[in-house]
Amino acid sequence: MAVIINPKETDAVCFALVAKELITKKDGGMLTFQDMVYLKGLYPEADFFEEEAYNYCTLEYKGELPEGYQTKAIRSFFAENEPDLNLKLSRARSLLAWRRDNKYCSFCGSPIVDHAVQTARECPQCKKVYFPRIEPCIIVLVSKGDKILLVKHIQRNQDVYACIAGFIEVGESAEHAVRREIEEEVGIQVKNIQYRGTQSWPFPDQLMIAFTAEYASGEFKLQPDEIADAQWFDRDNCPATPPAGSIAYKLIWGEI
Repeated sequence: MAVIINPKETDAVCFALVAKELITKKDGGMLTFQDMVYLKGLYPEADFFEEEAYNYCTLEYKGELPEGYQTKAIRSFFAENEPDLNLKLSRARSLLAWRRDNKYCSFCGSPIVDHAVQTARECPQCKKVYFPRIEPCIIVLVSKGDKILLVKHIQRNQDVYACIAGFIEVGESAEHAVRREIEEEVGIQVKNIQYRGTQSWPFPDQLMIAFTAEYASGEFKLQPDEIADAQWFDRDNCPATPPAGSIAYKLIWGEI
């Protein structure tokens, strides 16, 4: 799609993203519309598009960014900013990942294009319309008296203990997924499952649905391809846990 850049749109919310990082000004300030125009000129292969009052740009680059710019971890941005701005950034990253991964029609194989009206992509040949995906996941903190259950995931590249989490499978309720994931990953049963909140987690398109639950019965039997360790911890004697900005942090430290 050809993007017409309107220089009058100086109040647009602008995000430029590289992988799991956000490009900001060197002083940490947000990008302006003029910054987006400049970056688009430097990186013409970047996916640059507009939605309502937002402008999104994803960049693939080698080497250093131009003078005056830096990158910041999206997770850190979430910890430091208000929910409304975090929502916009989550939407930007999820939409960019969706656009990257959806370029051809799965029915006829033709290249797809942006829909003229909706937040969607459309096949010009067979008229199939594709909408962005949201993948619902549960995340749960299990307690046993004053102790909480934290696990170390095999696939994480950090020495961090976190909550049990997993995707909701077809046909399941969120509560059923909570019970199943806990039993699959650590072999115990739980009771008193309580909903706590949600968070968009755009890596690339998850909606995290948070719960707490209480230990009911069973002994640890770890799923070998998922969990490296599982232990009951006192909150005042926890190992390294996910940083602020995630709903896991809020669960562990009792903020929700």
